Parts: sequence; structure tokens; C-alpha cells
Amino acid sequence: MRERAVESSDLQDVLAIEQVIARWAVWRDAGDWERFGTLWHPDGYMTATWFQGPAREFIEVSRTGFEKGVRISHFLGGSSVDVVGGRAIAQTKMTITQRAYVHEVEADVVCHGRFYDFMARLGDAWKIVRRQPIYEHDRIDPLDPAATLDLDPTRLSRFPVGYRHLAYMQSEAGFTVKPGLPGLTGSAVTRLYAEGEAWLQGSDRPGVPL
Repeated sequence: MRERAVESSDLQDVLAIEQVIARWAVWRDAGDWERFGTLWHPDGYMTATWFQGPAREFIEVSRTGFEKGVRISHFLGGSSVDVVGGRAIAQTKMTITQRAYVHEVEADVVCHGRFYDFMARLGDAWKIVRRQPIYEHDRIDPLDPAATLDLDPTRLSRFPVGYRHLAYMQSEAGFTVKPGLPGLTGSAVTRLYAEGEAWLQGSDRPGVPL
């Protein structure tokens, strides 16, 4: 993947894109669905372990889950943004935390990775065209340190290394978890990087969403 220095003329765009990404985490986790919807391009697409589809559908299923007590939190770290004209690729370090019961034991799953965002300028604002998380590694911890949480090792091993504990928890909660999502290495993330490069070079679409 090419390296590109951010020119001074891009800095305002970089700051605007970083603000969109920060607002995504705050507004989604707070259940501020009206403002959350303003961050997406009309053709926006979201891929997650438990959902793959148009952003408008993601907003509705997230709202439904939130109202039912599903709690998934997002924490953001550093970012890298490449801007070419009215397009950009943003990578942002992130941590996903989900709390739920697993085998009747309340636990937290913490999953570390990156948000990989295909961005486009729409009028005077930057919008998310496609969001593809990259799942690097995760763990699961009972809330009660004295509790014993026995996971089925065969079931656990069926899920990708980068998000296997998150997938285990979500499947316990009744979600269908998609396999083969990008991790730190492998063909899926290599393909994603190539799609990002093509997007900056003017491709007709932001790759092929998973």
C-alpha cells in the first residue's frame, strides 16, 4: 500500500473526516440515531460481525437492539487519513466492548482493531460510504473475578482469531456472525487495502462490501 504525505491543503479535510469518525462512536453509543444518520452517504454500507447491509438498515437494527438493552461501546485511538480530491480512506484504531451473559455468566468482550472507512465529500461535508472494521485480537473477561467461565473450545475455534470471543458472545445472544472478515493479516485485509487504493484512484465503487 502506498504511502502519501498529507499536504497542508488537506488538513481541513483530515480534521473534518476525523470529526465524522469521532461523532460516529459518540452518537451511536449514545443512541442519538437522528444525528448518527447524518454521518452516512446515501449509499452508505456497514459491515460488522453481526450485520452486513445498507447504513439505513444498520441504524434501524442498532436502534432496536439498543432499546432491547444490547450494549456495544466503541473507543477510538489514533488515525491515518489519505485524501485525494473528494475521496478519502481513513483508518482509525478502535476498541469494541460488548457486555452480555455467556453460559449464564455476565462478561465483557474487548476486541481491538481498526475502522477502515471509504469516505466521500458530499457538498460541503464528508460522509461515510463504506465502513469495514479490521479485527485484530480480542479477549473475554467475567465481571465477577471469582466467576468461572467455561467456553466450548471446539465452538470457539470455529471463529476467526481476531474476533473469536466477540463472535462466541454474539452467537450466544442469537446473532448470526459472519466468518472471514479482515484481520491483521491474510487475504481479506489484503483485498481491502487494494480496494481502498482503487477508491482513491477513482474506482466506480468502494470495493465489494462483505
